[in-house]
Amino acid sequence: MEALRFQVVGEAFKKKPLDVKTPTERPCEYFGKKVFNREKMYKYLPKPVYEKMIDVMDNGARLDRDIADAVAAGMKQWAIESGVTHYTHWFQPLTEGTAEKHDSFIEHDGKGGMVEEFTGKLLVQQEPDASSFPSGGIRSTFEARGYSAWDPTSPVFIIDDTLCIPTVFISYSGEALDYKAPLLRALHAVNVAATEVCHYFDPTVKKVTSNLGWEQEYFLVDEGLYAARPDLLLTGRTLMGHDSAKNQQMDDHYFGAIPERVAAFMRDLEIQALELGVPCKTRHNEVAPNQFELAPIFEETNLAVDHNMMLMSLMKKVARKHGFRVLLHEKPFAGINGSGKHNNWSLSTDNGILLHAPGKTAEQNLRFATFIVETLMGVYKHNGLLKASIMSATNAHRLGANEAPPAIVSSFLGKQVSELLDHIEKADKDFLAMTGKQGLKMDIPEIPELLIDNTDRNRTSPFAFTGNRFEFRAVGSEANCASAMIALNSAVAEALVNFKKRVDAKIPEYEKKLAGTEHSAKFHAIIDVLREDIKTCKPIRFDGNGYSDEWVVEAEKRGLDVEKSCPKIFERYLDKESIDMFESLGVMTKKELEARNEVKWETYTKKIQIEARVLGDLSMNHIIPVATRYQSDLLSNVNHMSVVFPIDTADKLSARNKKIIQEIAERTSAIEKGVEELVEARKKANKIEGEHEKAIAYHDTVEPHLDTIRYEIDKLELIVDDALWPLPKYRELLFIR
Repeated sequence: MEALRFQVVGEAFKKKPLDVKTPTERPCEYFGKKVFNREKMYKYLPKPVYEKMIDVMDNGARLDRDIADAVAAGMKQWAIESGVTHYTHWFQPLTEGTAEKHDSFIEHDGKGGMVEEFTGKLLVQQEPDASSFPSGGIRSTFEARGYSAWDPTSPVFIIDDTLCIPTVFISYSGEALDYKAPLLRALHAVNVAATEVCHYFDPTVKKVTSNLGWEQEYFLVDEGLYAARPDLLLTGRTLMGHDSAKNQQMDDHYFGAIPERVAAFMRDLEIQALELGVPCKTRHNEVAPNQFELAPIFEETNLAVDHNMMLMSLMKKVARKHGFRVLLHEKPFAGINGSGKHNNWSLSTDNGILLHAPGKTAEQNLRFATFIVETLMGVYKHNGLLKASIMSATNAHRLGANEAPPAIVSSFLGKQVSELLDHIEKADKDFLAMTGKQGLKMDIPEIPELLIDNTDRNRTSPFAFTGNRFEFRAVGSEANCASAMIALNSAVAEALVNFKKRVDAKIPEYEKKLAGTEHSAKFHAIIDVLREDIKTCKPIRFDGNGYSDEWVVEAEKRGLDVEKSCPKIFERYLDKESIDMFESLGVMTKKELEARNEVKWETYTKKIQIEARVLGDLSMNHIIPVATRYQSDLLSNVNHMSVVFPIDTADKLSARNKKIIQEIAERTSAIEKGVEELVEARKKANKIEGEHEKAIAYHDTVEPHLDTIRYEIDKLELIVDDALWPLPKYRELLFIR
């Protein structure tokens, strides 16, 4: 064991950057090279088919089956010219990953030979086994039929020799078994609701698009060291390991020079990602050692989610080529920052207006205030649901750890926006007037155009306004962004529907009151409803320190969800308000929500169960044997001292060793007892039949033992001979380049 650990550390130090062959073209020339984008559609599809496809993609027109064969023929021609031999329906089941089954193009030609075929039927729909993916009871083992159906709004792409077709995944009985189907429904709902509200300000708006810009944080670890850590290999995080003497306290890694090996990995990753149409923009060192970030240009939310899933898969593949392993776990190392995936979210119109960006006129700023307030209304009403949408067994380690947003959803607006909303709330009824062609005049001091950097940043805020968008900072590094985007877009859509309903009800009242005047009934009605909502959602607004204990007390007084137990947080999906929202918008049914929660609870239990088993094995078969071996060496030394020296002298010289011997005995005994209690707690929890109750038992009675055992092991690491310690330490894992 001694030789193995030091051998892998030594090999890690010797590794040199891999030579990356950079394309001769500029990035803009090879961007989308492996994507069946509009340029290739125009080249390979008949013009009428191309125009129909553009109508489907841009305007949500229904896809006609009669054009599917022509589209499939064009795709096949392009794919074969690119060296492709197989195709797959690429979908996103409830596993947080992606799934694919590869089929070749070949078919019998009826003459004893083979031909390459790819028809519209194969493009549009396939039938993967729906019983082998998490379904929460919707599908039993003997009910295997499920369907994957092409999503034409997300372009087809090539990975190696395979044509990947983005699809939704549904059961035989029609329930969604993936993330994409409800995401598309949520995006449709917010489009319809926001477009109708936009008509108050601009009747020409035809469509509102939800935009997403994710920021992917991740760790890189040398592959040899990763392989020597069974906990990293099996759980994605270190279940033990004492802090390195130097970690991130010097703040010297953040935005520092990118290590040579890492830079080579990043270049390779970006080249391949750009070829797949992922618009990589930013790369840099993050706060913790060996932690980095990649961020793309903003895209339409559905495409951005697909690109993030593609990138996470690509990162793992490219990292291994460079002798690294990518860690996407939200908290792979204790004592240093974990990894998140900040979701920058906004709404924009088809004529290029960002709805969360203030304008230069009073009317534009009223529109801005409307969408800010109604977003806050959605977040306020469903703050518990939004927390549930980003919660997981892994992200629970990161949230509230003085490095990430707390496990309480609130929104930071900044001084200018807060003052604007306060003024609208408090101003007199007569503060609005129409002045001819000048438009709406607001009795508000000149409001400057808010720029991206108009306000300070609050990194403790889970949902912060950052100039022309909101940053949902609490999303976890390894999560599928779709989960958060389904909840957020649905919540905002519901708020906008409710807003329009109340404004429309007030307009006739004001038309009577303002008859014969130049005042606008519509804008008076909007202001009235805005005032109501500003008052209602005020508890969600918080610009202070989200890490403080005082905020937890204050948040509870405000009625915000302060629950910290992961399994209990999932319950928010089944609140009446959540079910009513999802069903009224057509996003998910109660049956689908119940099934997804069964999956969430079961997944939580299994992750803690695996961690408990791994920790028990490492404790009993690695740590305790090594500690007792060192203890035996010390005992031998003490005995030899008593032979060589007089008793008094030997006692003095052996005092330190005796103290260590005793400490090892006490700590190994505590570890052994902790493992026994851990096993018993697991056995007891496993007898519980309901997934909900079992998950709660694992959280309350099993998980606490992990920290107790870890504490004893980390203390042993400080006193056991370094040459004997079996696992690579933090100082080796985090500072190898």
